[in-house]
Amino acid sequence: MTISLHRKRLATAVCLTAIPALALVFQGWVLFAVLALFCSLALWEFYAMFQPLSGAATIKGLGAAFTFLLLGAFAAGEPGHPAMVLIGAFWAAAFLFLARYSRDTAASFKPCLVFLAGLIYIPLNFHFLLAFSRHEILLVIGAAAISDTAAFYCGTLWGKKKIWPTVSPKKSWIGSMGGMAACMLATAAFGLGFGSAQIWQWLLLGAALNLAAQMGDFFESALKRSLDIKDSGSLLPGHGGLLDRVDSLLLVVPAYGLIRMAHTFF
Repeated sequence: MTISLHRKRLATAVCLTAIPALALVFQGWVLFAVLALFCSLALWEFYAMFQPLSGAATIKGLGAAFTFLLLGAFAAGEPGHPAMVLIGAFWAAAFLFLARYSRDTAASFKPCLVFLAGLIYIPLNFHFLLAFSRHEILLVIGAAAISDTAAFYCGTLWGKKKIWPTVSPKKSWIGSMGGMAACMLATAAFGLGFGSAQIWQWLLLGAALNLAAQMGDFFESALKRSLDIKDSGSLLPGHGGLLDRVDSLLLVVPAYGLIRMAHTFF
């Protein structure tokens, strides 16, 4: 890797760290605005992966609008509001399809399905962050980052036998186990320092979050291969796209969000 590429990656990493740090410090509407903007950009990138996508500009616009509406519905705290937004998104997709089908009977519903899938994949998964405390946000971001980093270095140094070569040829069993061990230990250390659960509960939580991180990584890898693309985008210099950076986090966040409904950790 060249020095210039190292600098690009470092600068991008600093920016990516500064943005969520700002949201963590202020929370409230700042967290909402940062999360909504981030989800909108990631969603546009998700839609662009399916190029050529009929009516891409319209779908991107609808995606951004419904991202803000969906996150706003969750922030409002009314149980029925998110369902209303999702139903509205379906009807928007249905009317869009009907308008195109009336002009061309060969029109496909696929772009509308991609539109709806993107809303579920990104803003619906990330909405849990709006209800997390600062410690919980740090926990899920840290779990995803440590899982990825430890898996990369363990796999690079010692990994030989591949875990799922048809999906992700570079992932190894050693990398997977290294990421699991690092995530469990880091989660337990963080939890014992700031949380209220017992150590065995933190270790189990770390294992669950790591499994979610690995599945998120595998899913995006398979999706990119099925679409014959290398990176999800080019928005981040030296890193590729936004989705390439948060593929693990996209499943870690809802995994923790669902687990915390059954057990309190902080």
